[in-house]
Amino acid sequence: MRKGGRAPDFLLFLTVLMLLSMGLVMILSASEYTTLVSYNDSFYFFKRQLLWALIGLSLMFLVMNWDYWNWRRYALPLLALAFVLLILVLVPGVGREAYGSSRWLGFGPLTFQPSEFVKLCLMVFTAYGLSRKGELVQSFTRGLLPFLIMLAAAAGLILLQPDLGTAVTLAGTILIMFFAAGARISALAGLAGAGLAAVGLAVAVAPYRLDRLMAFLDPWQDPQGGGFHIIQSLYALGSGGLFGTGLGQGKQKFLYLPAQHTDFIFAVIGEELGFVGAALVICLFTVFVWRGLKVAVTAPDAFGSLLATGLTVGIALQAIINIGVVTGTLPVTGITLPFISFGGTSLIFTLIGVGILLNISKYSTGK
Repeated sequence: MRKGGRAPDFLLFLTVLMLLSMGLVMILSASEYTTLVSYNDSFYFFKRQLLWALIGLSLMFLVMNWDYWNWRRYALPLLALAFVLLILVLVPGVGREAYGSSRWLGFGPLTFQPSEFVKLCLMVFTAYGLSRKGELVQSFTRGLLPFLIMLAAAAGLILLQPDLGTAVTLAGTILIMFFAAGARISALAGLAGAGLAAVGLAVAVAPYRLDRLMAFLDPWQDPQGGGFHIIQSLYALGSGGLFGTGLGQGKQKFLYLPAQHTDFIFAVIGEELGFVGAALVICLFTVFVWRGLKVAVTAPDAFGSLLATGLTVGIALQAIINIGVVTGTLPVTGITLPFISFGGTSLIFTLIGVGILLNISKYSTGK
């Protein structure tokens, strides 16, 4: 095994810890009332998230000290396993349903979301494959097509759950990895156009998605139906003002704002910590992207560079979509805010990805 020439990127590490810490505090604040009503325990979600955070941090430290080159030999087997799990989710009686979607596998009281696993595996597989293609990446059929087939299969299975937000995030991440690898702009433009057409088709064939789009355009047309999420989220953000109502003092979390500890936790941040707290979260994600892309630019090889790009962009796109939904600048879709929203599988695999990113930074060729 190679020896890293330096310590991991400290600013990247510190930024992740700050986001994670803020997430734990806000989950406690956002969920204390609903968990008291539902579970007779105000700390129910907080304790679970804390446990997952400790598991995720342990895995992050483990992966941070495991040479990222080792991921190359497991790229294909891990991706194959991820596809098997994605298929199992759709098998009646095997996958667990919640809120009209079948996205989870159950193991007793524990649940596992395979789409989070497949995102990481597809990034590793794509980064390794593109790094071996070299200049062939400029050829559509010989360079990009094999990875597009894998992406289409993964995105298609995720759409069947259904989960449009995750599918879009994954497709956007892989497309940017193509760009970083040197793919032709004309090919990327064509793929982006095809992707937008696919999203349009996915919206058109699912009436509830079309309702969400109409609610996004005019939420007040149906304030108790399709526009309810957006309106309650904007109420929360507007109530926060500059400095917020105070930690724990928000009102929208009292059974007004849906998914207040998951998809719409940024609205609780805006209400209780105000514009200053919301801006701090955005600044932290900006720092994360800056340091992550710096790792990508200074990585010692193409595999490390592409993998760091994918890991950074994947988290950034998810954050952008979540904040866009909460602020009413994007249609509602079920996607969480990385590091901050409640969710065990998402948090654990996000922290594993950060561990890989930190390991790559140890071999950085920059100053």
